[in-house]
Amino acid sequence: MSKTTTTRYDVAEHLRTPEEMAAYLEACLEEADGDAAFIAKALGDIARAKGMAQVAKDAGLSRESLYKALSGERSPDFDTILKVIGALGLKLHAEAPRGRPRTSTQRPSSRTAKRRAA
Repeated sequence: MSKTTTTRYDVAEHLRTPEEMAAYLEACLEEADGDAAFIAKALGDIARAKGMAQVAKDAGLSRESLYKALSGERSPDFDTILKVIGALGLKLHAEAPRGRPRTSTQRPSSRTAKRRAA
């Protein structure tokens, strides 16, 4: 029987296009369950795919601090995350969950409140 050799899987080797990078980040955001370090690690994977030195330069960070921030061992500051997302050429956006009813915690506009008070 022959011996099977395996190699370590590196997702960064498979993130070739901006669309693949955005899809990967989107999937990680869905799976993160509030784990900021997990998101930082995903951004690190994308940064390695693009080239850490160039991403660090574009984000205005040193390469070493970028590696530390995106190692997944800690949660980087939000401003660092925003700089990295911009340097990666990605956009951060919010979307309301589908299938959930709207909550009644919305405040009426000041115009509506004035009409009700009169």
